[in-house]
Amino acid sequence: MERGINTRCLHLEETEGKTENYGAISYPIYQTATYAHPGVGQSTGFDYSRLQNPTKEHLEKIVASLEHGSDAFALSTGMAAITLLMELFKPGDHLIVDSDLYGGSIRLFRNVSQKNGITFSAVDSYQDDIESFVKEETKAIYIETPTNPMMNVADIGKLSEIAKRHNLLLIVDNTFLSPYFQNPLTLGADIVVHSGTKFLGGHNDTLAGFLVTNREEISERLRFLIKTTGAGLAPFDSWLILRGIKTLGIRMERAQKNALEIANWLKTQPAVTKVIYPGLPEHPGYEIMKKQARGFGSMLTFYVDSKEHAFEILEKVRMIKFAESLGGVETLLTYPTTQTHADVPQEIREKNGITDCTLRLSVGIEDAQDLIVELTQVFAELS
Repeated sequence: MERGINTRCLHLEETEGKTENYGAISYPIYQTATYAHPGVGQSTGFDYSRLQNPTKEHLEKIVASLEHGSDAFALSTGMAAITLLMELFKPGDHLIVDSDLYGGSIRLFRNVSQKNGITFSAVDSYQDDIESFVKEETKAIYIETPTNPMMNVADIGKLSEIAKRHNLLLIVDNTFLSPYFQNPLTLGADIVVHSGTKFLGGHNDTLAGFLVTNREEISERLRFLIKTTGAGLAPFDSWLILRGIKTLGIRMERAQKNALEIANWLKTQPAVTKVIYPGLPEHPGYEIMKKQARGFGSMLTFYVDSKEHAFEILEKVRMIKFAESLGGVETLLTYPTTQTHADVPQEIREKNGITDCTLRLSVGIEDAQDLIVELTQVFAELS
């Protein structure tokens, strides 16, 4: 019987019953660039840390286990992970991508991948007829679910069926829910993407990215590419992510509980015109989320009634921080128009629903009542 996810955040079965690394409970940081060989033609299993490092390898095995994958690849950032992923494709290839993606992903596709001869069709993966966008040169479908920042929910199982019918890869960015709440590979995806900076690290103190797969041929190709392009995660950062993952489950549960309370509170505020959180029964993706995920996460987006009120809220919060990023223990408030999606052309932002009145909230693990007290004061002071 498979062990529970909280146990798998802490332990690798292959290391149990062994007293390795002098019995260290915290996996050591192997802060070395290179490794001595016992003799000619012999190796300790490690040669050079760009190729592999024991701390990084241990982290990759943990993440692969959490995502039910056969292999995982730890990279220096989430964008480094997506950049490596795009090396699977060649000039002339076509990808179907969700129109509402993290702004950095859109920037990469528009300014780097297209320059390299890859073409894209942007779709609403939760409602469009995806099959109608498939061409002879189409190689993959790339989605986030829920999307950043509009919290749109796609049916991973249905998209997997389409991908398999046309021999396409299905790639799912699982950053918003983490492996704790959702496992796209078990739903038919071929590759999972994470910004490990976010919920996996969980403390806003380091950067990381991951690719996870359960297909051997993809694993072999990515292993070659990661050593060739050289963006593997450094030993100390690998250790920080390992440390963060130990508390993934309890952080996700607490932050989700807080998010639901705040979403319901925001709905009562006259200055708030709309709250988008997949854990609200009125969210159009609510039933799909119940089917394919074990929770709704702690990300929510809301609209206020004017740009001026949005700015006032951003400037008045104190315990809640006006900052980019998400997924840490601290609650962060983000203004997508000038932060996460600043490089996305205005017409695309507006088509996706990102306006001057849009705010994104990454709910942390503080006491929910303290967060609501601060928000109550901030909203009461709106001019």
